[in-house]
Amino acid sequence: MNTELWGGLITGIIFGILMQRSEVIRYDRQVGAVRLIDMTIIKFMLSAILVGTVGIYQLRELGMIALSVKGTVVGNNVVGGLIFGAGWALLGYCPGTAAGALGEGRLDALIGMLGMLLGAIIFAEVYPYTQTGSLALGNYGKITLPDLLGADPWLLIVGVSVIYLLILYTVEKLKL
Repeated sequence: MNTELWGGLITGIIFGILMQRSEVIRYDRQVGAVRLIDMTIIKFMLSAILVGTVGIYQLRELGMIALSVKGTVVGNNVVGGLIFGAGWALLGYCPGTAAGALGEGRLDALIGMLGMLLGAIIFAEVYPYTQTGSLALGNYGKITLPDLLGADPWLLIVGVSVIYLLILYTVEKLKL
């Protein structure tokens, strides 16, 4: 196994431990997040996005990685987001938390994982048809927010970090 695979395995295990310890893989936390009465998952996600963004851009600055940006297609994103949200609401888990719940032995997550597998198979079959028509609306290609705004990525990272920290502080202050 090469170094990249070992690195992925190790960081995946650490991320799984953090998800389990922070209780974001619990069904009641998932439902609480959807109902906006438990912000545990929101806090976890904002923290992960913040750490991941800083880490990825720092590794890029050091020349250790190259960004592989996927194309932005608004039509596909809207439809995909609706399907993702419906699945999360019906199952009570998102893909990552379903895998963690399955790892804890929760069989309801197994049903969800099978549904995700079926959805991936269906997506692979219909993908060519999504390249035209209404799903292809808003095709902006491979862009990033810094590209779109013509701004230094680090300036945006600092600005978004301040916003995230204010949200985290507010959520903690309100005891959500």
